[in-house]
Amino acid sequence: MRAKDALGRYGENLAADYLRRQGMDILARNWRCATGELDIIARDRSSLVICEVKTRRSTAFGSPAEAVGPRKLRRLRELTLRWLDEQQMYVPQIRFDVIGIVQPPEGRAVIQHLRGVQ
Repeated sequence: MRAKDALGRYGENLAADYLRRQGMDILARNWRCATGELDIIARDRSSLVICEVKTRRSTAFGSPAEAVGPRKLRRLRELTLRWLDEQQMYVPQIRFDVIGIVQPPEGRAVIQHLRGVQ
């Protein structure tokens, strides 16, 4: 496994644990279809939460969350509709969150959770 892929998997594991501690139920992880992937799909009370996870070693090129722009959010919305159709599920509310993680070479990871990104 490439170092970048290992860092990404580490970040997604950290994010899933974080969301569980926040009281969310993880419904799916790394759901894929022909057009893309959803990192974490969770339920927070009555809301479906689609969580994009970005992990970096530093903020030299900006915070990890800054990597999720309007184009990525459009893609997440499209993928969410596909997932819902596949699950044949209706949810009253859908929220898009971004978790940015900075894991420096030394020390603890820093987690930034942005809720309701639009």
